[in-house]
Amino acid sequence: MTCSKNIKAPQGRPKRSRNNRSVETVTMSEKTVNLLINLYNQGEFSDVVELALNFTKRNPEALAVWNILGAAAAQIGELAQAAYAFKKVISLKPDFADAHNNMGNVLNAQGKHDKAVESYKKALLLKPDYSAVYNNMGNALKAQGKHEEAIESLKKALSLKPDHADAYYNIGNLFRDRGKYGEAVEAYKKALSLRPDFVDAHNNMGNALNKQGKHDDAIEFYKKALLLKPEHADSYYNIGNSLKDKGEYDEAIDFYKKTLSLKSDYVYAHNNMGSVFKAQGKQSEAISCFQRAISLKPDYGDAHRSLSSLVKYQLNDSHISDVSKLLNQTDICVENRYHLLYAFAKMNEDVGNYKIAFDSFVEGGALRKKSLGYCFSEDQRLFEKLHQSATKFKDLSFDMPKNSDHLKPIFIVGMPRSGTTLAEQIISCHSQVQGAGELPFVSRFGFSIATGQSPINKASLENFSRAYLSELTRISDGKPLITDKMPQNFQYIGLIFKTFPEAKIIHVRRDPAATCWSNFKHFFGNTGLGYSYSLEDTANYFKLYKDLMTVWHDHYGDRIYQLNYDQLTINQEYETRGLIEYLGLTWEQACLLPQDNRRVVKTSSQLQVRKQVYKGSSGAWLSFQKFLGDVFADL
Repeated sequence: MTCSKNIKAPQGRPKRSRNNRSVETVTMSEKTVNLLINLYNQGEFSDVVELALNFTKRNPEALAVWNILGAAAAQIGELAQAAYAFKKVISLKPDFADAHNNMGNVLNAQGKHDKAVESYKKALLLKPDYSAVYNNMGNALKAQGKHEEAIESLKKALSLKPDHADAYYNIGNLFRDRGKYGEAVEAYKKALSLRPDFVDAHNNMGNALNKQGKHDDAIEFYKKALLLKPEHADSYYNIGNSLKDKGEYDEAIDFYKKTLSLKSDYVYAHNNMGSVFKAQGKQSEAISCFQRAISLKPDYGDAHRSLSSLVKYQLNDSHISDVSKLLNQTDICVENRYHLLYAFAKMNEDVGNYKIAFDSFVEGGALRKKSLGYCFSEDQRLFEKLHQSATKFKDLSFDMPKNSDHLKPIFIVGMPRSGTTLAEQIISCHSQVQGAGELPFVSRFGFSIATGQSPINKASLENFSRAYLSELTRISDGKPLITDKMPQNFQYIGLIFKTFPEAKIIHVRRDPAATCWSNFKHFFGNTGLGYSYSLEDTANYFKLYKDLMTVWHDHYGDRIYQLNYDQLTINQEYETRGLIEYLGLTWEQACLLPQDNRRVVKTSSQLQVRKQVYKGSSGAWLSFQKFLGDVFADL
């Protein structure tokens, strides 16, 4: 939400008693208002501000001129001036609902969300059926993390004005930010049905689809936005993001460069180009991009956090003091603050200040969890449904035929941060294996089946199999085996074995405390791992995972290969040979050199897997043990 989009544009002079003003004064004021409105409609906002300021010096009670001044100042980002102007309007006419609404929008743009809500409520007292105010208040409530209240406010806007495209759009944004991408897509569809030329809705529809892993569909919506607005830098940037997520990194960089040719100070393009270079192993180029992003936006938390992941800090490093100063500012928004806290935690861990690091992880995680609106009960309900379906898969009376395309999927599952990336890196060193990374397709096509929302029968399983294999074939590069390293696929083992009898499943295990600590301290870019931002939630989620894996092992026994990450780092060749034998492949010496595998790694372990397999990583949590209490005691 930007302030200028929500400021109610001036339409004329607000009704006000003329009292005893002379006709000459009124005429002069009306001429000025008309001139200012014409300039405003032509986009000459700076001229409006200059002329209006001069006029109000001579006529301090010119209500309409103050109102236009506020709107024009907001358009060019002079928010303090806009707030002053609307405050003046309200003092002259306290019952002017539009002025309270506009003041709310300015306050919201300044990050003063609680005060913005107060202004919106004043507007609604004066005009209870003001749909736009409910819409704007929904944005302010969302910024406060009050998601349910935000939804109710936006729904109220729609009840008053069912064709309110902006309200549908903002509901879509709220769902998208909470990771509910399906609901976001439906909201954007409604917004676009009402306003087909809604460029931002096309763009954000693409963003939601991209988060669902539908990168090609997302790109089509970005292109629609570009047809409507060819110089729309956001859409070029987002095409770059989709290409990045597809692993087409060189093409992504081309689109980021196109974005920067249109808008050289597009800070997010610099930042995400850094992420691409980081994934490609081009560390110096990545650092330069993150530093450029920070130079453009010094409080940009994501860039600070990304940069911190590439640097080994020493005491008195200037970057540490820079981040510390930012965290002491009271006007840093929640999103920047939690990124900065994760950066600060990493910095202090590097230099041995473990208590400061721990406190920063805890505070940053709490802010991130709140911003996601995550509640552990959501995962509890999910696992209850998975347990209910587990026996149904086992007892199903028919078996699917083997895949006629001779394409054999290899599923690498386990808790995130348990070593699944290293396992894939080892396996994909083999000449017969294509490493595909973390694929979203099992969840996308199988979630409703595995959770009992769709029937578990031959038809549903055939549809799942067909859809999944279609995606797999597209990225297999002609190789007979392909890895799917989505750790959370451990939730779908019953579905996988019933649908793909030829599939191989590798369950990677690591020391439980090390796994949970690594989950907790890591900032995940996606929104689906909300448990990881609380130590207690992480430990409890591990128990859910462990209980479900016990069910799968009871049902499928040694069909699931157990790979112990810690043993792999100690006895690399022995464990690797056993893994390759399980897959039915002939031995290739390259599998002992995963650090030489030049495939692009998209996961958070991209830096570690470029190093030789090393021991001891599972002991890193011990530096923080004295701060943990008994949270890991019964894992």
